[in-house]
Amino acid sequence: MKYLPIDSSLFIKNRKHFCPYIKKNCIAIFNSNDIAPTNADGTMPFRQNSDLFWLSGVDQEESLLVLFPDCKDKEFKEFLLLKETNKLIAVWEGEKLTKEKAFDVSGIKSVFWNQKTDSLLKKLINQADEVFLNKNEHTRSSCLVETRDDRFWKWCEKVFPNKKINSSAPIMHKLRSIKSKIEIDLIKKACDITEGGFRRILPFVKPGIAEYEIEAEFIHEFTRKRSKGFAYEPIIASGSSACVLHYTQNSSFCKNGDVLLLDVGAEYANYASDMTRSIPVNGRFSKRQKDVYNAVLRVMRQAIKLLVPGTLLSDYHKKVGLLMEKELVDLGLLNIKEINRQNKENPAYKKYFMHGASHFLGLDVHDVGLWNKPIKKGMVFTCEPGIYIPKEKLGVRLENDVLITNGTPVDLMKNIPIEAEEIECLMNPL
Repeated sequence: MKYLPIDSSLFIKNRKHFCPYIKKNCIAIFNSNDIAPTNADGTMPFRQNSDLFWLSGVDQEESLLVLFPDCKDKEFKEFLLLKETNKLIAVWEGEKLTKEKAFDVSGIKSVFWNQKTDSLLKKLINQADEVFLNKNEHTRSSCLVETRDDRFWKWCEKVFPNKKINSSAPIMHKLRSIKSKIEIDLIKKACDITEGGFRRILPFVKPGIAEYEIEAEFIHEFTRKRSKGFAYEPIIASGSSACVLHYTQNSSFCKNGDVLLLDVGAEYANYASDMTRSIPVNGRFSKRQKDVYNAVLRVMRQAIKLLVPGTLLSDYHKKVGLLMEKELVDLGLLNIKEINRQNKENPAYKKYFMHGASHFLGLDVHDVGLWNKPIKKGMVFTCEPGIYIPKEKLGVRLENDVLITNGTPVDLMKNIPIEAEEIECLMNPL
């Protein structure tokens, strides 16, 4: 792995937090992700299952974590099943985790090779009253591909038809939403790497540059800082493309007079950052562009202050919408008549600001969390207002990552340039 070793105390504490949530004499099993195929003998880069990583730190395919706190045999209260390394694998793929290295990473003493998976699991599941299995229950999930978790769930139902199976996802959503200090430091590291990429491209951008050339500058900076790369598909959108919320082609050339929207974030040790900036291609905002930009910036700064414990996200989005409504009126994009006759289910401001203002951030860029529960200290959210005016070929979005505290929210991206004048200065060095 490119990233530096993570203190195993993080994963030891995470398991201690999880185990009290499962019922007495129950067993919980977590699978790694598959290595996804492409074509012929090609594969996608491996990305570990976030729940398995959160509980163990194991960042390797064909891995299994088993937690059985009430098991009478101490050896099986918690253990790993891993792919056994050998000389052939070492030559073709590189060495896998040894049992000793797995202990260093996870703090788990009992480690077995996964040839023993069937026999061990059949023995232990029979001893347990119920089983907790993992699956993707993210509110935005729309996966059409059968995952390793899906296959394992089917195997358990077939082999143990009388055993009750519970989902561990609700527990993980609750626990993973609160970040520990080590996790916050990892997210901050990802934010700092993103800052380096942004500062790198500011003097590089000019009329005639291709969006993909800018993307290349980001990935260069991210990789040399120990990141695997982007935490999500980057959006490098100039001109009217900035009004396409999920534009990822990054294939156009930047034109003089356009504003370039950059929605990019580095990952570090599987933890995501998520930043958006909007910059003038020629290094200077027009008056209209700067007016729209500063309106979004004002909304963002007020919206960050609203991210405090006790707030419901549904209420938060409505409050941010009202902040945006005022700015849109001042910009001449909305008028009082439109607001007075608006449908409350589809407010007038959504014509120009149609997406949410925030989401959970962590091991996944759209991280898991409980959307119907109040915000708590230790959570990390994005704050991302935007204004999109297709007829003006202008889209402006600004986004920072914010840590919730019992006091003032902490902007983890406060050092990344955001003032219009500072961006212009950095784009036009003397």
